[in-house]
Amino acid sequence: MRVHLGSDHAGLELKDHLVGWLREQGHEPVDHGPFVQDPLDDYPVFCLRAARGVVADPGSLGVVIGGSGNGEQIAANKVEGVRCALAWSDETAALGRQHNDANVVSVGGRMHTVEEMTRFVGIFLDTDFSGEERHVRRIEMLAAYETDDVLPPLPASAAGLGPDA
Repeated sequence: MRVHLGSDHAGLELKDHLVGWLREQGHEPVDHGPFVQDPLDDYPVFCLRAARGVVADPGSLGVVIGGSGNGEQIAANKVEGVRCALAWSDETAALGRQHNDANVVSVGGRMHTVEEMTRFVGIFLDTDFSGEERHVRRIEMLAAYETDDVLPPLPASAAGLGPDA
C-alpha cells in the first residue's frame, strides 16, 4: 500500500523513521516533506500535500505528524475527502479506521516515543473499516455537509429542543 507522509519539524524524526519502517513492512512511502530540520517551518505546507496525495491516490492511506498532532489533523481535514483521526493510543488508532473509515492518521511527535507512534501507525494501517450501517450513515452525513453545506436534519428525539428547533 502507498502511504503518504507529511510533518513539521517536530515530526521530522518520526517521519524519517516511518519511511524506512514502512518499506520494511512492504509498503510504499510517499514523503511529502519536510526534508530538512527547520524550526520555523509550517506544517500546512507538508500536511496538505500528504492529504491531497491520499485523495488523489485511491487505496492509499496517510500519516501526518507534528508536535501534538492537533494542527496537522486540522490541516489534513481541510482537504475534501480526507477523514483524519488523531491517534494517541492503540485504541484510538484502531477506532479511527473501524468507526470513521479514516484515511489519514495524525500523531504527536512530542507526545509519545517513536516506538509507540510506530505502533499506532501500524495498527491504523492494519485495521479495516467495519462497514457497519451506523458508521456508514455518519460518514455519508459528513461527506454531504462537506459538499453542500447543509446541516443534517435533527432526529425526532431532538424536536423542539435547542437553537435549530
